[in-house]
Amino acid sequence: MALAQQAVAELDSVQDFFNRSTRNLQEAQSGFAPAPGMMTAAQQIAHAAQTVDWFVAGAFDPAGFSQDFEAQMKVVSACTSIAAARRWFEQAMASAKATFGGKSDAELLTPLPPGPIMGGAPRMAVISALVDHTAHHRGALTVYARLNGVVPPMPYMDM
Repeated sequence: MALAQQAVAELDSVQDFFNRSTRNLQEAQSGFAPAPGMMTAAQQIAHAAQTVDWFVAGAFDPAGFSQDFEAQMKVVSACTSIAAARRWFEQAMASAKATFGGKSDAELLTPLPPGPIMGGAPRMAVISALVDHTAHHRGALTVYARLNGVVPPMPYMDM
């Protein structure tokens, strides 16, 4: 199996696990945060979406990854709707799959630019980082759900 196909298959799983484990969160929980200063449920989903876009952009930008985290957080902080954040996540995943799915093995094995974020690793390595990051936020969101009396579904299969 070509690396592009492997990447797309992994991204399909990430999307499925994230959506399944967070699907019981409703629009009414959009503004919920466990404590002041923490991201809301909508912002958690928006951050996951933004980071998918960030990983893809960083993997293929000759300059590497943007490190303007303050500007990125301003965009996430403006998100107040779970529905809008979910649309962003779906768009980000579709874009990631299209980008990775259209690359050759050689392109995916090209090293990332030197730098503090995955410098020198093959572009394909961002898939693993994206998997870990998305899993972290879907885990946080399952806690948010439980704090709202919502039982999150099993992420790996419908039961």
